[in-house]
Amino acid sequence: MAKNITLKKEELKKVRTIDERLVSYNVEMTEVTGGTFWREYTPEQIQGNGKFPMIGIKNKDSMMQVYPPIDLTNPRLRKLANEIGPVWVRVSGTWATKTFYDLDGKANGKAPEGYENVLTKEQWIGVLEFVKFLGAKLLVSVSNCVGIHTAQEPWNPSQAKLLFDFSRDYGVPIDAAEFMNEPNLLSGSGAPKGYTLEDFIRDQDIFNKWLHENYPECIAVGPCSVGGGKMGKLDIEKFPLKLLMKKMGTEAFIKGSKEPMEVFSYHYYNGVSERIAAGMHFVHWKDSLITSEEYLDSAPYCAKAAAKVRDKYMPGAQIWVTESGDAGGGGNTWASTYVDVLRTLNELGTFATITDGVVFHNTLASSDYGWLRHGTFEPRPNYFAILLWNRLMGQTVYDSEIAISEGAHVFCHSRKDGKDGCVYLVINNSKEETTTVELPCEATRYTLDGNGNMRNSVMYLNGKALTLGENDTLPELEGVKASGKIELAPGSCTFLVM
Repeated sequence: MAKNITLKKEELKKVRTIDERLVSYNVEMTEVTGGTFWREYTPEQIQGNGKFPMIGIKNKDSMMQVYPPIDLTNPRLRKLANEIGPVWVRVSGTWATKTFYDLDGKANGKAPEGYENVLTKEQWIGVLEFVKFLGAKLLVSVSNCVGIHTAQEPWNPSQAKLLFDFSRDYGVPIDAAEFMNEPNLLSGSGAPKGYTLEDFIRDQDIFNKWLHENYPECIAVGPCSVGGGKMGKLDIEKFPLKLLMKKMGTEAFIKGSKEPMEVFSYHYYNGVSERIAAGMHFVHWKDSLITSEEYLDSAPYCAKAAAKVRDKYMPGAQIWVTESGDAGGGGNTWASTYVDVLRTLNELGTFATITDGVVFHNTLASSDYGWLRHGTFEPRPNYFAILLWNRLMGQTVYDSEIAISEGAHVFCHSRKDGKDGCVYLVINNSKEETTTVELPCEATRYTLDGNGNMRNSVMYLNGKALTLGENDTLPELEGVKASGKIELAPGSCTFLVM
């Protein structure tokens, strides 16, 4: 059924003020050091015309390739990253758990026994210079593999100290740290063989105590778990998954901790990509469902579940989604196209109504879910979407007073330019019906769409393609005047500044 909604400008009820760095991102450790990551989909697969051979996660290596280290000095990359505004940069991932910090060059680029990867001094300086150039804040996770200790032995800070001291002495200190990436995967995430939940809680306490005593300005973040709330269509709060999550879910990895943490973190993906869907089909979404209410509800459902755990163990703390994206496994075939913009903007809008915090997109410039294409750093639709969000949506969140339903995902914020008034974001996720909006006054309209193709690799703003110009100049992100009743086409996302 077509929606008719009426917006208002006066007497708006404030919900909260959100962090200016709400929109942040990951640069995976495997990007920094160079290493294996997901092989890019073909153009035919991206458009939904090419078949994808679905395999199980056990055979995932056939879906990966070796990439050289990312060039964080690339002018286009730096320019586009700088345009996003204030951010946190997270350097982590499963790769980070098994990385040796060769900051004195003694390893000569070879991983010592017990490690799989090597981070050189030059590579880490590249990260620090990138962070400094952007005026960003830096979040990391540290090594926790058999090269440091066995499962029976407590973790020790011998490697972490090198990274923290080097960064501090270089003038770009580490601002926040998670102990381990996705600990509920245990040894599957790089921890020593036989590593248990109890071992993790022991070591997380050791790490956080060491952090508080030696780097008191650094924020302790955790537990950095994955799989809370929903996984695909599965509600993990329901039997029998609830029994598994009681033992291995987010709460299990925080409730036994003795050393406090300042920020609560978890990872969210709507499901898994086609790459690993064969063995995990129950957590993979078909492309026919990716604008549905059920699909778009996944992110806020997970945020609400996380907020309950946060309120119980870390009341008042921010929530950081330290990895977020459409699908684990490098993103779906449609991740780099316009249709994922609906999920991205809906996640930001709903998250801001639920809690204060930060959402770290995975990734800035790697694999199919990257905001920028790997290697060329060409901006994808999601890049321009978050650019508009950051330029228009202020930090004060208001209650839109419009219940979320198909065709009417409505969010309201203050104006980013500081002027009186407000900004609405209206997502029409219906595939067929137009949404009619009655405006209370004249507004400036910014409508995003795929120009008739939801899987378009180019997004359009008010009918104009968003692509880089000569010398990598950004397109003009200009609105058009609107008043009275306006119509929003199916599958479109519209910002209304008034």
